[in-house]
Parts: sequence; C-alpha cells; structure tokens
Amino acid sequence: MLKVSITGPEPIVTQAFHSIHSHGFVRAAVCTPAVRPGDPGFNAAETLRLAHEGDVEGCDLMLFPELGLSAYAIDDLFLQDALLDRVEAEIGALALASERLKPVLVVGAPLRHNGRVYNCAVAISRGRILGATPKSFLPNYREYYEKRWFAPGYGVVGLEMELAGQRIPFGTDLVFAADDLRDFVFHLEVCEDFWAPQPPSTAGALAGALILCNLSASNIVVGKADDRETLCASQSMRCSAAYLYSAAGPGESTTDLAWDGQASIHELGRRLAQTERFPAASQVAIADIDVERLRLERMRTPTFNDGAVAAGHPERSFRRVRFVHQPTFEDVGLIRPLDRFPFVPDDPARLDKDCYEAFNIQVQGLTKRLLATKSQHIVIGVSGGLDSTHALIVAAKAFDAVGLPRANILGFTMPGFATSEGTKSNAWALMRGLGVTGQEIDIKPTARLMLEEMGHPFAKGDPVYDITFENVQAGLRTDYLFRLANQRAGFVLGTGDLSELALGWCTYGVGDQMSHYNVNSGVAKTLIQHLIRWVVKTGQFEEGASATLLSILDTEISPELVPADASGAIQSTQAKVGPYELQDFNLYHITRFGLRPSKVAFLAWHAWHDVAKGEWPQNFPAEARNAYDLATIKKWLGVFLFRFFEISQFKRSAMPNGPKVISGGALSPRGDWRAPSDGTARVWLDELDANVP
Repeated sequence: MLKVSITGPEPIVTQAFHSIHSHGFVRAAVCTPAVRPGDPGFNAAETLRLAHEGDVEGCDLMLFPELGLSAYAIDDLFLQDALLDRVEAEIGALALASERLKPVLVVGAPLRHNGRVYNCAVAISRGRILGATPKSFLPNYREYYEKRWFAPGYGVVGLEMELAGQRIPFGTDLVFAADDLRDFVFHLEVCEDFWAPQPPSTAGALAGALILCNLSASNIVVGKADDRETLCASQSMRCSAAYLYSAAGPGESTTDLAWDGQASIHELGRRLAQTERFPAASQVAIADIDVERLRLERMRTPTFNDGAVAAGHPERSFRRVRFVHQPTFEDVGLIRPLDRFPFVPDDPARLDKDCYEAFNIQVQGLTKRLLATKSQHIVIGVSGGLDSTHALIVAAKAFDAVGLPRANILGFTMPGFATSEGTKSNAWALMRGLGVTGQEIDIKPTARLMLEEMGHPFAKGDPVYDITFENVQAGLRTDYLFRLANQRAGFVLGTGDLSELALGWCTYGVGDQMSHYNVNSGVAKTLIQHLIRWVVKTGQFEEGASATLLSILDTEISPELVPADASGAIQSTQAKVGPYELQDFNLYHITRFGLRPSKVAFLAWHAWHDVAKGEWPQNFPAEARNAYDLATIKKWLGVFLFRFFEISQFKRSAMPNGPKVISGGALSPRGDWRAPSDGTARVWLDELDANVP
C-alpha cells in the first residue's frame, strides 16, 4: 500500500489516500457501558464487548468512565481487598485480550499503591498496560466523600507500580504518544480534575497532548449537563485540543444519586459527537479527531506556546509513554461533521447569527470610515451582480446609521460590450428601490477609442476578446469611479470579495482590485449569497428592494466583459476559475489551518462526492446541490493553488482597507495573511500530484 517518490534528498512516503490515518485523524470513542455495582467481572466483560465493537469500527482510542471496572457508587467497598484483587485481575485479562484489538483502551479503576487506594485512569494497548494516572482532585462536598476512600493524586509524579504482572509508569505526569501515528498524543484526567480552577489537562496540553481524556462518573442533577458541555467545549478551545468526556450510565447504584451517561467529543470548542442521555443500555459515540489540525492550530497561536513558557515548559517534567499503535491505513470512511460550506453554517440558528454579525461588522466598518473622513458621499459601481449588490445594501445601512440620506450614495451602472439587459435592469431597480442616486455612464465609446489608439484588433472589427479587451473595460469603470469621487467629494466603495482576492480574479490597480474602502474584502462569495437572503428574510429593506435582491441571487456569476458566444452562452467566471463552492472550501482549509493539498482534497471528496450525504444550509435550492468526483476536485484545487500561491499575491499585498469579517481569515497583509508576491506554487502542486490519485 506504500507509494514512494523521490523529489529531493528526502523521500516522500504516502499511505492510501482514502485512509483517515494518511490525513492526520484519530478515531476516538467515548463509552458509557452498563455496569453492576461491585461486580468487576461483569463490568470488564461489558467493557471488552464494547472494545470489540470499537475494533470493528476502526477506533484508535476508546474512553470508558471513572471507576468503570468496579462501578463508582459503591462506597466502602473500595476498601475491600477482595474487590480490589478482582479489579486488578480483570485489568490483566483486558490487557491480554487487547493484544488482538486495535484501539487503545482507557478504563477507570481503584488501584492500590504504597498503602493507599487511588482513583485511576489506566491506558491499555496491544497487551501492554501503558500507565496509570491517579485523580488529582478528590471531591469531598455535598454528595461526594471520595477522601474517605482515596488518596489524592496531586503531586504523585515520577513513580512506577506493579499492576497485573506488569511494571508500569504511575503518576499525574504522563503523556501517551504513538510512535507510528503522528500526533496521536493523549493525556488522562479524572472527573473532578476538570472542575478545578487549573485542570491537569491544561499542563498535559502544554506538554504536547492533543487529545485530552476525562474519565468521569458524575451523577446528574438538573442543569449539570449544560455545565459539562460548557467545560468540555471551553477546555478544548482553550487548550487547542480535543476533549473526550465519558460519564457513568446505566446500572450505577441509585441509592442516593442518578446517572445520565453523558459522553461527548469536542474539538476546538465544537462538539463532534455525543451519546444519548439516560440510556437503558450501553452506548458508544464515535468521531474522527483532526489531530493534525490541532497541532497546526497551536503553531499558529503564539499565546498557547507562551503559556507553555509561562508554565515552565511542562514537557520537561512530563514523562512521554511511547507505544506502537500499528495503524492499518485502511479506508474506514470519515466520521465527523464536515461543512460543505465552511463559511456558511448548516445549522439555521447559527447561520442566522453569523449573517447578523457579518452584515453588522461590514456596516460598522463603513460607518467608522464615513465618520473619520467626514464624507457626505460615496461612489459605487453597481453592476447588478452579487458583490456590488451586497456592498450597496451595506452602504445603505451605514448611511442610515450615521443619519445621512441614502440619496448621497452615488451609484453608477456602466454598461460595456457584454452587459446584459437583465443585470443592468436589476442594478437600476435596486438603486431605485433603495433610494440612492443612480446614473448611467456608457463606457463603450471610451473603450473603443482606447482600443483603437492601442491598435487592438477589436477596433478593426475582429472578434478578439483577450485580457486587454476585458481589462480596458474593467479599468475604465474604476477610473471613472475615482474621478467621479473627486468630482462629487466622496470616496470609492469597493465591491470585490474574499474569494476573488484569493483567486486573483480582479483587475489590479486601475481596476476592481482598488478602491478607497472595501466592505466585502473579508467575505467569501458563498457567504454573500446567504447574507443577501438574510437581509431579505429579516426585512432590512423595503419590499421592492427585497424583490430585486431575490432576482439578483438567481443571476449567473459573470464579469460580463466578453460578448455571448454563438450559442448565446455568456462568459462564466466559474468555468474559468472553478466553482466558488469548491474554491471557498479550498481557501478556508488552506489559509485557516495550513492543511496539505492532499488533505484538503480528501476532505472535499467527503464533503462533496454525494449530494445525499451531510447537511445543506437552510433553504439551499435543490437544483443547485452539486456533487464532485475526486478528479474534478483535484483539477480545481490545482487551479486554486497556482492562482493563490503564484500569481495573485501582489494584488493582495496592495489591497485597500476593509474589515475582517470571518474567523476563517482575511487576506490583508495587515491581517491574517502575509506572503511574498513573487512566490511559487511548486511545493503545493507537487504535494497534490504526488498524494492524490
């Protein structure tokens, strides 16, 4: 299954493309097995049964609840040698059985050491007990009495213990790392530990762990589930990590307490999977954790690394327990929520919130610029396309906010050689509907004169529609706008969006790349459509303007610089630079996280190869739901890489001011992205060609 190619002094070795392990994922499961209080034999058997299920599902790591081998609510039975002997025997049996299982098993057990009993997390893999981590913080308030039975693990470091015939590391200073699966590094803490002001997992993360595991029992009371969710999400976000949480479920003693079996997997603040609460039987929730992305996120966040420095470099004091995981690199699918549109949430409530925030960020940005320049007017080119439409409605709201009449917005439609009647009529309808001042300037006579003076074949009647022909029109429009701004004591509002900047699909300098201020520079093309829908849905403008906005949404994306061909087909932007839905996907994953092109292709294939799989944004038209095979994904990703890394950076290095809108990033050299204007795409194209079939 190995493919080796030599492109330099070091070989590039790639595994099977469709394997999650080739792309930096670890498949994790959080488990809530049925238990019997004080019956380690039954509890271990149920743990092993779920472990076999996880093995079939291709799991790499399986997390079980706190004290799961004994059950949690057994009180003074923790001080009975008969029970503790049986727990140790069952750990030995689990270790033996694990020789034939792929997953690392993390189980909870009461363990004896040096005349004390500790509440421990035990890691087991391939017949080996990797180590045991004692619970640092023991709750001893309200319904909890753990100090009656257990010694605290806080400060227990550098020790070893005998367990089931094996000599193993013992202490709170353990991080577990696979030798043969990059970034599979995890840390263990137990229940109350993550309710503490400074959870042990924070130090574990600073020491290099990317997966933080919490074995919990955690009885349920009203409202506690929300608290757990908050803590898991916040710890995964704060530590740039995945956080696995498993709580006790069916079968625990209800003498005084109840148990809901809440288990979840979070990554960077986002929940990937969870079990049903109050189950009647054992449960498992599975998700693929992007540990490579977590590592890359830490590389991009100096604050995280400064935290390691401030904490005295915890990697110096932690012991790294290494193990051989033996990944198979089989195709086991991909189990995780994956957005087709990373800039557009699938969840309707989240989409509504994001649109509200994005629109108002743009409005606030322009409002401040109006106040700072003391301008009474802005000048904007209105084509009837998506971008200029959105910039115009942002401008209308900004003028409302500062108390200026919308008539002070000076909109100009400038038809060229290929302007359609549909877009021009939409432009006029929108300007009238919003109450802005509209004017038309026909650029064709001036364009013909310029082409004639340049000696361009079009001036002699030849149908030559080259880049010069296109940019004469694009440049004239911008030239007019700047001179009109001088004449009318205003400034030019830009309309080009984030996606166009990424692809370099804009005319540099005296062209649509330039303006005095650009409200769209931080908004992806795929989001703009939803922002306009949100504006209509929430009634931001009058009914007539809203009807025109809906009409514009149905318009083919085109620069309208080249006349239609003999069949009547108009110039299509996406036929040239690729579908914006794919290119926005590529833009997000490459600039936000720095993912390798082959991994972006892997994610894109899972997101886009089947229209029936995964979620679509609310009200997304059925006829617009596209699917793409791997060859198509690879083709357009190659176009993106070449345009983004090699030929377009100089346009971004000189881009106008405009607000950052989306956490996915902005391309301003004063913001998220800095790169040489004379760079090359060779490294990224080579990686794509070598590792995507």
